[in-house]
Amino acid sequence: MIHEVFMPALSSTMTEGKIVSWVKSPGDKVEKGETVVVVESDKADMDVESFYEGYLAVITVPAGESAPVGAAIALLAETEADIESVKQQAAQATPVSPTATAPTAPAPVAVAAAIAAPPETPSQRNGRSIASPRARKLAKELKVDLTILRGSGPHGRIVAEDVEAAAGKVSTSVAATVAPTIAPVMAPPATPAAKPPAPPVAATVPLGQIAPFNTLQNAVNRNMMASLQVPVFRVAYTITTDELDKLSKQLKSKGVTMTALLAKAVAVTLKKHPVVNGSYTDQGIQYHSAINIAVAVAMDDGGLITPVLQNADEMDIYSLSRTWKDLVERSRVKQLQPQEYNSGTFTLSNLGMFGVDSFDAILPPGQGSILAIGASRPQVIATDNGMMGVRRQMKVTITCDHRIIYGADAAGFLKDLAKLIETNPQSLTM
Repeated sequence: MIHEVFMPALSSTMTEGKIVSWVKSPGDKVEKGETVVVVESDKADMDVESFYEGYLAVITVPAGESAPVGAAIALLAETEADIESVKQQAAQATPVSPTATAPTAPAPVAVAAAIAAPPETPSQRNGRSIASPRARKLAKELKVDLTILRGSGPHGRIVAEDVEAAAGKVSTSVAATVAPTIAPVMAPPATPAAKPPAPPVAATVPLGQIAPFNTLQNAVNRNMMASLQVPVFRVAYTITTDELDKLSKQLKSKGVTMTALLAKAVAVTLKKHPVVNGSYTDQGIQYHSAINIAVAVAMDDGGLITPVLQNADEMDIYSLSRTWKDLVERSRVKQLQPQEYNSGTFTLSNLGMFGVDSFDAILPPGQGSILAIGASRPQVIATDNGMMGVRRQMKVTITCDHRIIYGADAAGFLKDLAKLIETNPQSLTM
């Protein structure tokens, strides 16, 4: 019997995927639930596993090439003795499709590919390190190169103890902070901690040539075209940030970022304005039960991604900051799971960190609002007592879907957000 391995749909918007690397080689035994290939979806590299066991006989889509969702990317033989027969059939027949069967063999069984916790495989295969989730996270924190390690776990898998030993320390306290549910995907050697944001301008721009869009850029392009179909309006508001800036300086040494403070402030305000956190459906307004704040992050290789702070209104500011740091680090090496970048209900886009005074943001598909945040700058203003004074102010601009949100809704949200930031930002730490 021949099993086809199909290109899986790793997200609701994915139409095709690119093969990053094959974990298995032709002739290798494939166990049920074992990682076979690493696929680049819209915004992440994902381990793909087989639902069936057998022997990898033919790879129809090699590493570096793309295939549409549902296309056959490999053939599995049921037994080792069937490998040559499958190879011959593949050479003689046209490429196998999800709905077609080989004429000289029993009807193929369609095998969907699934994403799940990665299996225990050798620590090095096809140049790719195979390690436990804890080991990968520790390798980042301790700056250990996984590619030089030999795993001591089952079947040579790299485990946390291997990373600690390579770093010259055994730190159970560090290991205890690693989230065990993060599924490892293809990652480069450990990189330094998050660096200050920089404009995504590559040093190797092919001047005078056309650079094809990568998978992430294509996904962004599709989303932007879809956004053009939505009737939107924009409302701008100037917010005084003196108190928020003071709080940020007080909490900076504790790892609290301005991004986390802004996300928390927006999430708390959205609780009073559920329609601004809603989205349009053909049946009516979708009022989301959770407040998930997506924050736009520019990728070094082009495009952008929106890691999501889920239930941001319910998280304390310190947990929110730790979560944000982890999301950004993993987004830059394409380790986010789909729900970590496509579950946002409201988006923040902060170009103020680049010194931008104000701008309009494009509404993401499936959401009702996005808030564009400009730089906070000293301004000479007339104070309430009739005197002149200097205050730090920033301009924010909200873009809304006018099918469900009206001007008064947006204005009310911005007024309450400004009141929170200007008069009671300390409440964000409670």
